Amino acid sequence: MRIYNSKAAPNARRVRIFLAEKKLDLPMTDVDLGLLEHKTPSYSDINPFQGVPALVLDDGAVIAESVAICRYFEELHPEPPLFGTGARGRAEVEMWQRRLELYLFMPVALAFRHSHPAMRVLESPQLPEWAEVNRARALVGMARFDEALREREFIAGDAYSIADITGLVALDFTRPAKIAIPESLTHLRRWRETLAARPSAAA
Repeated sequence: MRIYNSKAAPNARRVRIFLAEKKLDLPMTDVDLGLLEHKTPSYSDINPFQGVPALVLDDGAVIAESVAICRYFEELHPEPPLFGTGARGRAEVEMWQRRLELYLFMPVALAFRHSHPAMRVLESPQLPEWAEVNRARALVGMARFDEALREREFIAGDAYSIADITGLVALDFTRPAKIAIPESLTHLRRWRETLAARPSAAA
């Protein structure tokens, strides 16, 4: 197996953190997004949607999309469980994972993609007004997650999960997206500090 990775891509970082939590070490090939290597014919043969990460299995099959890759490794290596346990636990992790993607991860990513000068080649047309709309959406999402974290250590309950990974990566990406995390969101800030202190956060 081999993972096609990018140090610059938040979705690739989600997979690296997940693998670190599982204590799995896989060979990786870096794809340079700045040089548009993800748009080359050779990489497009691997992933025609030209996104990273992508997991190539030993038989040549390809699994793309970060959460799909994580689910694959969850099935192979169920401990520690990062998609929840039991019917309710799995549903709650799925719910918070989806909420974090829709109301934080994606708005932050869109704010970055539509405002950063380096993204002009990749995001065409680049719409600065759409960046501002999504900065506002990200702040609304942060406030909601702050309230949810008022009485819990992790976003989906008592156990660390893939939803926390998505949250950490999104919050860390606010800096290049030029979105300040409000000082008043003390629960959100505490959560981020807790997640950032885990060894996997450096993956």
